[in-house]
Amino acid sequence: MIKIALPAGDIRSAVADFLDSRGLPVEGYGQGSRSYRLAAQDASTTVRVFREKDIPIQVALGNYDLGICDIAWVKEMQVRFPSQPVIPLSDLGFGGGMLLAAAAAFCGGLPMIASLPVVRIASEFPNIAEAFVMATRFTAYRVQSVWGSAEVYPPEDADLVVLLAGSEEAVSESGLAPLTPLLATSAWLIGNEESLRKKELAPVLGLLGSGGASIAANGLHFPPPVVAAEKPLVKRRDERKMIRLAVPDGHQQQHVVEALDAAGLKLDGYDKANCVRRPVSPLPRLEVKVVRPHDMPQLVALGQFDLGVTGRDCLLEHLHRFPSSPVQELCDLGRGAYNLSAVVSEDLPADDIETALEHWRAEGKRAIRIASEFMGTADYYARSRHFWRYQVIPIAGASEGFVPEDAELLIEGTETGKTLRENRLKPIDLLYRSTTCVIGHRQPALEGARRHVFDDVLGRLRTGAAG
Repeated sequence: MIKIALPAGDIRSAVADFLDSRGLPVEGYGQGSRSYRLAAQDASTTVRVFREKDIPIQVALGNYDLGICDIAWVKEMQVRFPSQPVIPLSDLGFGGGMLLAAAAAFCGGLPMIASLPVVRIASEFPNIAEAFVMATRFTAYRVQSVWGSAEVYPPEDADLVVLLAGSEEAVSESGLAPLTPLLATSAWLIGNEESLRKKELAPVLGLLGSGGASIAANGLHFPPPVVAAEKPLVKRRDERKMIRLAVPDGHQQQHVVEALDAAGLKLDGYDKANCVRRPVSPLPRLEVKVVRPHDMPQLVALGQFDLGVTGRDCLLEHLHRFPSSPVQELCDLGRGAYNLSAVVSEDLPADDIETALEHWRAEGKRAIRIASEFMGTADYYARSRHFWRYQVIPIAGASEGFVPEDAELLIEGTETGKTLRENRLKPIDLLYRSTTCVIGHRQPALEGARRHVFDDVLGRLRTGAAG
């Protein structure tokens, strides 16, 4: 059986068209089926759907023979783990773009950025970002790994970003200045080295047009060491006069909009239909930015935001990973509720975690594989339930495709359970019920007008809490 990993997300429709054109259609894939196990027309081929960034890892592990993803995610893995057995086979000719370094439009270029005491870099590609700053020889730097929306971080929360974009023009339109291109990107067919050597993949490779294209043309290009400017152009605010509030994008946005409206904090540009990254606040001393909810606890812990509105799942994940973090929940908004549960295959003869563990032990499982976006929570759960040996598999999403072939257990959020049922999965243990909450620093350095605005905003949000 030939196993292929295909991407979810923006590239999905282009990949579906490509497969159809090559005589390897996958039923339901292009239509965005919520089932992550799909049937290829070729009965000798099985297909799973993953987030793009997880595909090189799955192919490297040998869980899948072939995969399709943006070459940038392959490079992100190879920069840190250069000996992984992943072979880029061919450029598929679509999904083209570029990975580049960019900064605020007034940054003055790399020499000005290099003159800063500490250069702050935000990126979904932290390994490539690290390699970039090592090449430039910045005196001191901090790379912050983010879940997405890196373009919104400069200038307040980062001096430089490494991001994937369609073109330099698209970066300029987002208000950033492109500094240097690092990688020309597109969708590639990749393969596991051992599978290519030992399995008969020729029928599928023939259809997909693997031409053995060299990756050299798509290699990473870093600038030479940068000489710092004598006087920095970019000056950071040493004394913050505003209260900074982070609000989420994604599925939590509609719930937060309702809470803000109920609190009398309606934001111009942030509603159920719009998501401006810097919405206008109704309060003169309140500055608001839209970021990914997973990133908020770290941003609050670092003092970059005074308040954040995120899910309790994101807060607890952060605290499981960093127990001494100075972040705490200040207010439960009582909205956007869902269950975070332990999830297994529908075929597993168990309805609770104790019975599941007994079953796996009887099967002789040496270690339980747990897949989750919440790797700190997954680790805490396995320890608290006294798993004998376990392996946490950190993933970026689309987790329903992992069980039972690539993991025994998921730590997964469920609202209606429909996606679980479509993928023949079931929850067997409830970890907790997550809702949207307001988070802040345990010991905020606030006084005067900033303390007044902080208390006013928090009081309003408490008033806008549901139930």
